[in-house]
Amino acid sequence: MSLIYLSGAWVLGIWLGSRFGLPLALMAVGLIPLPFLFFFRNRRKTIILSSLCLVALFGGAAYFPSNQAIIDESRLQSYNDRGTVEIRGTVNADPEIGDKTTHLRFAAAEIRAGGEWQPVSGTALLFVPVYAGYSYGDVLNATGKLQTPPQLSDFDYPGYLAHQGIYSTMLYPKIEVVAKGQGSRLLGWVYALRSRLSQTLAAILPEPQAALAQGILLGIRGNIPPAVSDAFSRTGTAHILAISGVNLTIVAAGLLAFGIWLFGRRRHLYVWLAFGLIWLYALLTGMQPPVVRGAIMASLFFAAEALGRQRSAFTALSFAAAVMVGINPELLWDASFQLSFLAMAGLIFVSPAFITLGRRAVNAAMGEDGAAPRLARVVTDSFGVTLGAIIAVWPVVAHYFGIFSLVGLPATLLAMPALPAIIVTGALAGGVGLIFLPAAQVIAWATWLFLSYMLLVVQAFTAIPNTYIEVSAIGPDLIVVYYLGLALAIWGGRHRTRVSATVTSAVSKASGFMSGIPRKYVIPPLLIMAVLVWVAAATMPDDNTHISFLDVGQGDAALIQTAGQDILIDGGPGSQGVSLGLGRKMPFWDRTIELFA
Repeated sequence: MSLIYLSGAWVLGIWLGSRFGLPLALMAVGLIPLPFLFFFRNRRKTIILSSLCLVALFGGAAYFPSNQAIIDESRLQSYNDRGTVEIRGTVNADPEIGDKTTHLRFAAAEIRAGGEWQPVSGTALLFVPVYAGYSYGDVLNATGKLQTPPQLSDFDYPGYLAHQGIYSTMLYPKIEVVAKGQGSRLLGWVYALRSRLSQTLAAILPEPQAALAQGILLGIRGNIPPAVSDAFSRTGTAHILAISGVNLTIVAAGLLAFGIWLFGRRRHLYVWLAFGLIWLYALLTGMQPPVVRGAIMASLFFAAEALGRQRSAFTALSFAAAVMVGINPELLWDASFQLSFLAMAGLIFVSPAFITLGRRAVNAAMGEDGAAPRLARVVTDSFGVTLGAIIAVWPVVAHYFGIFSLVGLPATLLAMPALPAIIVTGALAGGVGLIFLPAAQVIAWATWLFLSYMLLVVQAFTAIPNTYIEVSAIGPDLIVVYYLGLALAIWGGRHRTRVSATVTSAVSKASGFMSGIPRKYVIPPLLIMAVLVWVAAATMPDDNTHISFLDVGQGDAALIQTAGQDILIDGGPGSQGVSLGLGRKMPFWDRTIELFA
C-alpha cells in the first residue's frame, strides 16, 4: 500500500504542477510531519509515509514545469504560421495510410527559413498523398508551410496531437528523399512485417472483414468503411477497433481463462501462453506506444498471477503508471493511457466479483466436474472480465467519443468474446500467408466467421432505434464522482461484514431515536413535506411551449417556458413588476432564468 500512496502522490503532484506553478522549495513541506516521530513512536510508519508522500506530491508539482520545453528558435513549433520553410528530418513511425491522405510523423533535425540551415528539434505531422511511397526511416527534405494544428468544432485536435508530442502540421509539402533506411533496424523490421501482414489480410479476406481485421490486429483503421465505423460508435463498441488497454485487458483475461481450462491452475503454462500472445499482439500492431503501455500493464498482472500475489498487481500497476508519467508527464492526459490503467484496475477490482457469481451459477446449474461445466466457466469468466472492464472505463470512453450508447453493455458483451478468436486466427492466417497463401486462405475462413459474427452483432444493435445519446455534458466532475462512487462500492463489497454491522447499528439507533419522538412532533413536518412534494409534482414543466405576457408598468414582458428552460424578454424599467409576474408564472422551486433578452 505504501507504494500505491507514493505513486498516487507523485501523479497528483504532476497534475497540480500542470495547473499551478509551484516552486521546488515546497518539497520542504515533507519535513513537517517528522517532529511527530518523537511524540507518536507507535505511528512511525504512518508519519514517515506521510512525509514521503508530501515530498512526492510537491516534487511532482515542481517536476512538471521543469519538464516542459522552452519555445525558442531551436524548437520547430516556433516557426509555425511564418510562411514557407524547408525542414530536413526523418520519418520516425510507420506511415498512417487513410482514405484520402497519408500521415507521416516527421522528426525534424534542421530547418532553413530564408537563410542557412540551422539545427531544430520537434515533430511535425505531414499530410501527403495516399500511397506516396514513404516509409519509416526515410530522411526527407520537406518544403511547405508549418501550421499550428486547427481547433475543430467538436474535437480538441491541438490537444490530441500535443499528447503525442506534435505541435506542427504541414499540408502536402514538396518532398525530396535524401536517404532511406536510417531508422532503427528492429522497428524497420517490425513495420515491414506489419505492412506485409496487412497486404496478406487484404488478399485472403473479403471486405469489410479485411478492413476490420487490419484495424483489430494491426491498428490500421484507415480502410474501415465510414458506415461500419459509425455503427461501432453508435453501439458503444468503437473501443473494439481502437487498440488500447481495454482490448489488451479483455484479451489477456480471456487467454488466462482459456489457459486455466487447458492446463489447469497447478501449472503456470497458462500465464506464459497469455504473456507470449499479448506481446505477439503488440508486435503485430507495430509496437505502437499505446499498445506497448497496455502490454506492460498486462504483463505486470501476469507476473502477479504467476507469483500467486494477485493483490500486489495494483501496486505494480500504480508504480508502473507513476514511472510512465514521470518519463512523459503529458501521458497523464492521453486517452489510451487512461483506458489502459482503468481497464487493468477493472480487471483487478471489479471483474473478480462477476467471475465468482458466474462460476457459482454454473456450479449450481451444471455441477463442478465435466467438460461442459469447464467450458461454461470459461464463457462466464470472459463475460465477467468484459463487464468489469466496461464498468471501469465507460465514463472515459463516453467523454472522449462523445456518445453514450444505451446498448453498449449488451453489444460489447456479445461482440467481445469473438475478439480473442479474431486475434489468434487472424495472426495465424497472416503469418502462414507470408509463407504459403493458399493455406492461409483456409485458416482465414475461421477468421471471417468470427469477424462476420462481430459485424452481425453490431449491425443488429444498430438497427434498434434511439440506442444512443450524445454525452458532451459529461465532464471531469461527473467522472470523478462516478469513480468515487465505484471505489466506495468496491470497498463496501470487500468489507461487507463491517458495513452491514455499521448500517444495522445506525438503523437501530435511528429507529430507537425516532420511536422516542412523540407523534405530534413528527406528523406536521411529514404533512408539510407531502404537500410540498405534491405541489412540486403538479408544477413540473411539460413538453409544451408556454408564452406568458407580464405587466411590468411600461409595456409587457414576455416569459417563454419550454423544455424546462425559462426565457425572459424585456424585463421592464424596474424589478418589482417583473418579479411579481415571474412569481405568479414560475413554480416556487424554480428561481433561475436561463436566458434574458
